[in-house]
Amino acid sequence: MPADRPARGDSPEIAAEALKTGRLVILPTETVYGLAADASNPQAVARIFEAKGRPRFNPLIAHVANAVDAEAIAVFDAKARALAEAFWPGPLTIVAPVRDRERVCDLARAGLDSVAVRVPGHPRARAVIGAFGGPVVAPSANRSGRPSPTTFGDALEETGQAVGAAVDGGPCAVGVESTVVSVLDGQVALLRPGSVTREEIEAVAGPLAEGGQGRRSPGRLALHYAPDAPVRIEADGARDGEILLGFGAGVGDPRWSLSPSGDLREAAANLFRLLREADRSKPSGIAVSPIPTKGLGEAINDRLRRAAGFVG
Repeated sequence: MPADRPARGDSPEIAAEALKTGRLVILPTETVYGLAADASNPQAVARIFEAKGRPRFNPLIAHVANAVDAEAIAVFDAKARALAEAFWPGPLTIVAPVRDRERVCDLARAGLDSVAVRVPGHPRARAVIGAFGGPVVAPSANRSGRPSPTTFGDALEETGQAVGAAVDGGPCAVGVESTVVSVLDGQVALLRPGSVTREEIEAVAGPLAEGGQGRRSPGRLALHYAPDAPVRIEADGARDGEILLGFGAGVGDPRWSLSPSGDLREAAANLFRLLREADRSKPSGIAVSPIPTKGLGEAINDRLRRAAGFVG
């Protein structure tokens, strides 16, 4: 990154110009910081994979400014439109049949006939996308397999050397990646849990189909979001040399608590930040207290299972 990078990041207009010339941009969203590129430019998308070291069979999410732009690149049925109306702008990604293969290139879609699309809730993200004038793909701005960055500083540390611009949007409010649902052949399936919960989706779209086509979703590698130190989940305490990420009143060192009050939204917002901070201490391992699986806990446990090396 240039030495004269502003301390608080670049403007949306500067970021949009970088995207137009095929460069990468650190983009704030309400979920995690993204590493953004022009979705239509295969060379730019390839730079994301190079910067992240990401397997190319893993599709990327196309971020757009509004639902009209989403339907320009994806074919939405009534259920997809209902979900978009209920949860956009916000942390829900919809996988639907691709309409425009040029605006989201094959490399970004991992060669699939579907496209993952969302309208981010962060106003600075939408300002960049609006100034750019087209869809951008923006996977999390970490090296592949590492914990996702939820602060501007962590995003710069992970992939800042690879970008042409970086936009500071403050700490991410949600802290885990978006919920991903597929809406294909009239059926809605949950492909990746997130802060929009299963129950909230079913309240809009009806009962979810079992299974689903997980290959159509990003973030489904077995070992994902992992720090360097081994992660041990469902832990009732720390072993020698471990740091315990506690959950609930009186569990472990308050400095390392995901939520002293047992609040799942607070735990989600703190999860990746504390994994990264604990990892910097070079512990023998990172233990994590049990987290309830209800509501947002489903997404938190999914990320923890992947950080520990298990397929969720």
